[in-house]
Amino acid sequence: MADSTNRNEDTQEPENGAFEEAETEAQAGDAEPQPGKDEAAAQRSPEMEVADLKDRLLRAVAETENLRRRAEREREDTAKYAVSGFARDLLNVADNLRRALQNISPEVRAKDEALNTLADGVELTERELLRVFEKHGIRVVDPQPGEKFDHNFHQAMFEVPNADQPPGTIVSVMQAGYALKERLLRPAMVGVAKAPGAEPEQHVDTKV
Repeated sequence: MADSTNRNEDTQEPENGAFEEAETEAQAGDAEPQPGKDEAAAQRSPEMEVADLKDRLLRAVAETENLRRRAEREREDTAKYAVSGFARDLLNVADNLRRALQNISPEVRAKDEALNTLADGVELTERELLRVFEKHGIRVVDPQPGEKFDHNFHQAMFEVPNADQPPGTIVSVMQAGYALKERLLRPAMVGVAKAPGAEPEQHVDTKV
C-alpha cells in the first residue's frame, strides 16, 4: 500500500514541476520587451520632446492670436455698421424731402410767400438730415451725367443710344444712392449710354 502511495507522489511531482515551469515561461514571455516600441521610445531624446512641445505651444499661440484678431475685426465691423438698418429706414425720409422740393417750382415759390416759407423749412430739414448722415459716415452717391458708370455704386435701369457720350457713361439719374463708409446702402439708379445701333443688353448690370 505504501509503495502504491509513493509511486503516485513520484508521478505527480513532475507534472507540478512542468506546470510551474510553463507558467514561469509564459510570464517571462509577457515581460519580454517589444522591439519596435522600445526602439521608438529610445530614439525620442529629451531634446526632441522639448522641440515637439515647443512646436505645439507655438501653434496654440498662433491659433489664439488668429481668433483674437478675427474677434477684433468683427467687433470693429459691428461698431462701424451698427446703424446700417436704421440708416436705410431714414433714406425714404430724405427721398420724400427731396421730392417735395422738386415739386415746388421757383416760379410758384416766388408767387406764394407762404409756400415759399414752407419750402424753406423743408430745405432746412433736408440739410440737417444730410448733416446728421455725414456725421455718422453716411454719404450721398449722386452721380452726374457724363460720369463713368460704376457697378459698385450705380444700378443701371435702362440704356439709351447716345452718340454724344461714350458707351457706359451715365446720361440720366433717376434716384440718388447712399453709402455708409465703404458699404453701399443703396445704389444710385441711373440710365447708361450705349453705342447707336448696338443690340440692347439682355442683362443690365444691377450689382448692389
